[in-house]
Formats: sequence, structure tokens, C-alpha cells
Amino acid sequence: MKLLVSPINREEAIIASRGGADIVDVKNPKEGSLGANFPWIIRDVKEAVEGRQPISATIGDFNYKPGTASLAALGAAVAGADYIKVGLYDIQTEDQAFELLTKITRAVKDYDSTKKVVASGYSDYKRINSISPLLLPSIAAEAGVDVVMVDTAIKDGKSTFEFMDEKELKKFTDLAHEYGLENAIAGSLKFEDLPILERIGPDIIGVRGMVCGGDRRTAIRQELVEKLVAECQA
Repeated sequence: MKLLVSPINREEAIIASRGGADIVDVKNPKEGSLGANFPWIIRDVKEAVEGRQPISATIGDFNYKPGTASLAALGAAVAGADYIKVGLYDIQTEDQAFELLTKITRAVKDYDSTKKVVASGYSDYKRINSISPLLLPSIAAEAGVDVVMVDTAIKDGKSTFEFMDEKELKKFTDLAHEYGLENAIAGSLKFEDLPILERIGPDIIGVRGMVCGGDRRTAIRQELVEKLVAECQA
């Protein structure tokens, strides 16, 4: 499993990079689960990491606003993100999801076809009136997306595993692979979840709180990143 770590600034990005993260993911927790940070922060993080890891950037938890999302996605790509990640928040139908993702993918790939688009559903989708993550792989594949992900929308300490069990997450992972996509699992994951995650077999796990000592509002700690990298490689 690759490890995606989500810093909020240059200093945390350097810690995540030195700790051995595979992907450095720029986000802004103040603006939501997949809250967008500023373009200059993405550029600053990319410069600080110096090519050691690819850079991911979140563009927000989006309802049905394909134009706004497309422009945000292009902005993240221009700022230097290698992975551009969007959350499908309050997306009512599969058609809405398809149009949103199609337009985002076009905006990114027209600029640079090597950049990857990540579409995130939410394990707690019923709490936010959105579509099930299990619908996402087929829609994302048709839209030209590269990676599908599941996260938690509401960051209240509840884990993805409280909303989707091992069987459902395994199905999500298998569906992604059947459609030729990479997949990722995130959402208040804990060190004790690692054995279950190994059985599920996602390509990527995404963390912040786990490497902040359990509270995503505090700073990333290099020793926890190193511990997680070691356990993922064991």
C-alpha cells in the first residue's frame, strides 16, 4: 500500500516527505474533508518536496457545480499538483456525478494528460445526502478518472469503518480494479486498522490524524509517519 499524507503547509510537507510518505497531499481542513488550500501553498509544497514525491491537491467537497469544479481542478494542476482530488458531496444522481467528473477530467487532461484525477466518495454518504461510493468506480472509469477513493465527509472522529464494513470496502476496491482504476481508502484511520486494510488491499491509504497523534487539528509528526511507513512495508 502506498501512503498518502496530508499536510497543510510547507513545514508539514517537509516532515511528511522526510518521513517517507509516497504521496504528499495538500489540503485545508478548515474548509472541509477535502478542503482546498491556496495555489501558492501547492507551489510552495512542490518546491519544498523537490521531486521526492508526487504532489496531490484537494479542490473541495463539491456539490453539482461542474463549471466551478473544472476551474478549480485546472487551478490545482497549474499550481503543480500531480494528483487533483475532488469530493462528491451532496451529489444526487449518477448523471450528476458523471458530468462533474467528465468536466474535471477534461480540464486537467487538456492541460497535462500525465496528471491524475482522483474522485472521492464518502463512507458516510447517507449523512450528507450523496451517492454511494460503490457506484463510483463505473462512473469514474467512464469519465476518464484515474483513482477512486472513499473518505469520511464529516470529520467528527468517526472512522470510515463505522460506515462501511470490511466486506463493502473490499467490494469497492475490487470494483475499482475491475475497471482498471487505482483506489484509495481514508477517513480517520488508525494504526489498529492496518491488518484489515492489508486484507482489503487498497493501492493507497490516506491519513492525517493518524500521523498527528490522533487529532488532525495538530501538527504532523515525523516519527509517526516513519512508524506508519514501516508498518505498511512490513
